[in-house]
Amino acid sequence: MKLTRTRWLLGVFGLALVGCSTADNEMAGGSLQAVNHTLHAINWFSVNGYRAHGGGGSSCCIVMPLKWRPGLKANIEWEVDPDPHAKMPSVTSIEFRDAYAKHSANYQRYRTTVDIPEWPGTKRCGLSVHFLTCNEVKVTSSCWSYYSPNYPIKEPMDMKEPAICPK
Repeated sequence: MKLTRTRWLLGVFGLALVGCSTADNEMAGGSLQAVNHTLHAINWFSVNGYRAHGGGGSSCCIVMPLKWRPGLKANIEWEVDPDPHAKMPSVTSIEFRDAYAKHSANYQRYRTTVDIPEWPGTKRCGLSVHFLTCNEVKVTSSCWSYYSPNYPIKEPMDMKEPAICPK
């Protein structure tokens, strides 16, 4: 009887804690999108452990808070093919495996952490990761299209790497 009463009290206490949850703590899924501003290929990328293809378009999914809060970070990792247009033998040829191994040995991996900018209320539209020259990254959760004048990231597409990257 005493064990049942203890379980009942723990159950009531647990429900009370769940009742303390607020919209500030609610999470929801959203799309994850790469926007490549460089001439290199982004093979793949991940944000806070959620991995996606780097070829553009949206991938499912990333889990983010419904409401923005200070201190939100995006831990981003990505892989770059610095020579995406390299001549390769046919995939069906015997030489392909060796050629691909030599080519992929030049892939470069990077990582950085950036702040996730504030979005108004609960209106966020997934997360877009913009890959810029000099291995710089910007993120946004804007619902505007990249081509809209209201879109917060203004860097052009197909940017060439400068001879020297600023520090």
